Amino acid sequence: MRYLTFALGKGRLANKTLELFEKIGITCEEIRDKDTRKLIFVNEELKLRFFLAKGPDVPTYVEYGAADIGIVGKDTILEEGRNIYEVLDLGFGKCRMCVCGPEAAAELLKHHELIRVATKYPKIAKDYFYNKKHQTVEIIKLNGSIELAPIVGLSEVIVDIVETGSTLRENGLTVLEEVCPLSARMVVNQVSMKMEQERILKLIADLRSVLAE
Repeated sequence: MRYLTFALGKGRLANKTLELFEKIGITCEEIRDKDTRKLIFVNEELKLRFFLAKGPDVPTYVEYGAADIGIVGKDTILEEGRNIYEVLDLGFGKCRMCVCGPEAAAELLKHHELIRVATKYPKIAKDYFYNKKHQTVEIIKLNGSIELAPIVGLSEVIVDIVETGSTLRENGLTVLEEVCPLSARMVVNQVSMKMEQERILKLIADLRSVLAE
């Protein structure tokens, strides 16, 4: 039996995933060791391998078959646009992708004016404004604190992930429109889905039953 390889998004996502996997009997002790320098973790008994990757890299590993299965946020799946199957919503890491800005910017969104939009997610922002709202905008990609952009006049609005909205409120910004709901998802390589169909479908079914509890 060949190993099934999982790419897990580093940090909170990986921890939550491992907790969920433990409920269906999939454990990996090595990965829990905070001081380890190892990059790949193995469960010999179940023939499973795990590695941690930066979120945006997970869909890439899965598309190219370096991982059979990936666990990653829906925002990353949309932004990366890779050829992979999204098979399961794991229900944790829930938040929303939103258009945010000062109250005054709400009018600009209604009248389809040419505005500047700052975001870490240019692909998601472009798809939303061009394909759903049919509004032409100038998209500015930033990597750091997106909330800063409308405050210093770089952009009229931002497209960003909103969990509680407290950072927005503290900076005089508000949610103006919701783009889409987000959460952690399980993705599968297209070839692996055919070659390892039985094992992968069993895994999905086991996870589904735990999530339904």
